[in-house]
Amino acid sequence: MGYAQELFRQMGGFSNFAISFSVISILTGAIQLYGYGLQHGGPLVMTVGWWLVSVFTMSVALSMAELASAYPTAGALYHWSSILGGKAIGWFTACFNTIGQFAILAGIDYGLALLLRGYLKLPPDKSVTMALYAALLLSHATLNHFGIRVVAWLNNFSAWYHIAVVALVLVALLSKGLAQPASFLLTPYSTDSFPYPYSFLLGLLLAQWTLTGYDASAHVCEETIDPRRRAPWGIFLSVAISVVAGAAMISVITLSIPNLPEAAKLGDDAFTGILRMRLGEGLGNAVVGLVLGAMWLCGVSSLTSASRMVYAFARDGGLPWSSGLARVSPKHRTPSNAIWLLAFVALLISVKVELYSAIVSIATIALYVSYGLPIAAGLYARGRGTWSTKGPWNLGRLSPVIACVAMLWIVFIIGVFVLPPNEQAGQIMAACTVALTIAWFGFVRSRFPGPRVTIQHYEDEPALASATPQ
Repeated sequence: MGYAQELFRQMGGFSNFAISFSVISILTGAIQLYGYGLQHGGPLVMTVGWWLVSVFTMSVALSMAELASAYPTAGALYHWSSILGGKAIGWFTACFNTIGQFAILAGIDYGLALLLRGYLKLPPDKSVTMALYAALLLSHATLNHFGIRVVAWLNNFSAWYHIAVVALVLVALLSKGLAQPASFLLTPYSTDSFPYPYSFLLGLLLAQWTLTGYDASAHVCEETIDPRRRAPWGIFLSVAISVVAGAAMISVITLSIPNLPEAAKLGDDAFTGILRMRLGEGLGNAVVGLVLGAMWLCGVSSLTSASRMVYAFARDGGLPWSSGLARVSPKHRTPSNAIWLLAFVALLISVKVELYSAIVSIATIALYVSYGLPIAAGLYARGRGTWSTKGPWNLGRLSPVIACVAMLWIVFIIGVFVLPPNEQAGQIMAACTVALTIAWFGFVRSRFPGPRVTIQHYEDEPALASATPQ
């Protein structure tokens, strides 16, 4: 691929799957926004909305898995766009993915800080939340900098831990008996002042935010053995298993609600409140504590993935101070400067953005823009006949159809997630787009070389396309 092997290649297939499964983390996204979903759509958005988002998200995941099989580098989406559509679309892809990586880390850890504050019964002050948030970011950055072997082990452990905790939540709630009949899952409900169809659309953020971050399997390609096969399977399986397990968990939690209006009033603490009401204070708190542990593990994996993207982009000179951000610690074999930059910027995001739902909207929009651009570039290259060599994991004749569905869904959710009350997300993303456009045409275009491998390398050298990095 034209790059020296600097990162530590030790991940097997399960490890590659585990990092995406941990970043998706149904015990993070679905729990942190559970109260938001109750307030915007109610039980109906938890069931019909979840499956609606899941089906279309799978089209995005399948298209990305195909690209990961063809181009297995730490640059991932940025390299895919550059190779298939040119360095301009590649640069914009990298910028949006970088913005999304900053925001997803902020969303995970800030949401955890909010829940942790309530769990510890600390004062509901912004300063308390920020102190917890800073401590969480510090723990994740320190571990990613110094303990890559521990992080690799934690990623594997996190996958099993998530499965075990989801199973525990299901068993604990089912053993107490459900509070509602199955028909309750189709109940429309909202506490906002919008018409219900509008509220339902807002509530889709719960599922879409949860099913985000599976590009992690692609970002760690250079640390994965046989990435052309294992990375795409990591993307596909992490989404598929999360969809099924998430649907089961959310359905049981929702059917355990004794009083819907009272649960909706709890807001961010809706999930913990339902567990305490159904399981009692002691067992409920114990289960909530285990869920908070899953969120912490999610933050570890998220920072691992995000730092690889920043490192790869900087390696090609795409960021300010690229030489520093592309530096790998000679002792720990980790992109240390990229790790600490991510933690610092994530801290700033929570200071500037007022609503938590706006933070996760920014993350979701930015990441899905970066998912859509390489998929669009692939359609463009396929239509021109310049991309014919695929990886061993591909969609065959269905590839363009699935890619078109994925693109339409991405355009749809971008429009939905900038609607009030999350208009601040739209304003920030619009400002970022304008700033990036000015930067590109102002000075980046003439200085940015792009990745070192072009599509001609693949089409002209079949041995390169079929090779399996070890």
